[in-house]
Amino acid sequence: MEKIYATESDKCRLAKAKPSTVKFLLDYSKALEITEVNGLQFESNLN
Repeated sequence: MEKIYATESDKCRLAKAKPSTVKFLLDYSKALEITEVNGLQFESNLN
């Protein structure tokens, strides 16, 4: 097992995002409301 995880892989890279994309995702997550009723989840966008 040690030999499998000891080698580093070049497949993993950090994703780069524009500030406008990050702002859009943060605003969307703030506007998303999840309501749970009797074990069912309902998603609603508050915009």
